[in-house]
Amino acid sequence: MNTNTVAVMLRKTKQDGPSPVMRIKHFVGDYGILIIFAAVLVFLSIAAPNFLTLENLVNVVRQSSIIGIIALGMTFIMITAGIDLSVGSVVGVAGMVFALLAPSSGNALWIPLIAGLGVGLLVGFLSAALVVWGKILPFLATLATMAIARTAALVITDGQVVSGLSGPAEWLGSGFIGPIPVPVIIFIVAALVCDFVLSRTKFGSHVYAIGGNEESSKKVGISVSRVLFTVYLIGGALAAMGGLVLTARLDGAAPTAGLTYELQVIAAVVIGGTSLFGGVGTIRGTVIGVLLLGVVMNGMNLLGVSSYYQQGVQGVILALAVLLNRWKSD
Repeated sequence: MNTNTVAVMLRKTKQDGPSPVMRIKHFVGDYGILIIFAAVLVFLSIAAPNFLTLENLVNVVRQSSIIGIIALGMTFIMITAGIDLSVGSVVGVAGMVFALLAPSSGNALWIPLIAGLGVGLLVGFLSAALVVWGKILPFLATLATMAIARTAALVITDGQVVSGLSGPAEWLGSGFIGPIPVPVIIFIVAALVCDFVLSRTKFGSHVYAIGGNEESSKKVGISVSRVLFTVYLIGGALAAMGGLVLTARLDGAAPTAGLTYELQVIAAVVIGGTSLFGGVGTIRGTVIGVLLLGVVMNGMNLLGVSSYYQQGVQGVILALAVLLNRWKSD
């Protein structure tokens, strides 16, 4: 085959456009999660008569908001090809600090809030230090900080539950602004801010670049270490925020709070289209993934499905999402 023939074939390929398989992959990548979400909504609206009531839908979003807040931070980390297994432990220790500093006998909010977020930032900094300076894989680094944070939560009160919060602190998880629950408002505001940062700022483009190719990012002058420190700090702060909202909603804190949250958070982010291999993902996709998981869990409760099966269903959904993402990228 001579050079002219090859050139003609290449021109013809470009004119013909992507193959049918590639078009299907692009369609699935763009709209697959929305189609699945719509199908689940239709099924549950038929199978569970109480599903479409306003009270239940508000409850779904309110229950999903805590996982959603944490998942926003995880999205940044996973786009850089990292992962954070410490988020559940951060929920526990941040909530414990928040509860201790906001007893029901007082009227405190801001000092406990700042202290709780500070705990999340501290754990995020430690995770980033292990990844960036220690050159430890994110999986192992955050496995270590997960154990450290959970131990701290247990040691602070010798494994005891702290109950009763001040009125302002309790409002953070149980209050309303108009007809909208405060946790939902926090989730929406955090999602809007994170979406803007990730999709419309230079920092956001650096996050994608590092996830796509870290070495190339260094060559073009991106400060990889600074970006990685920032994303882990964001992840730690948002995990702590989720812990504060959970503590406020329950009117108390337990050192075991947040157990298995990392599974739910990672599942929501991957279902939303973020790649485990980095470089791909959106905040909007994560929000849809969070709501899809919330709707599925709520639907199983309404249909009387045993709680024994619910974590397994999350695992199956996560496995399917990973396989789908892998197929799209092949």
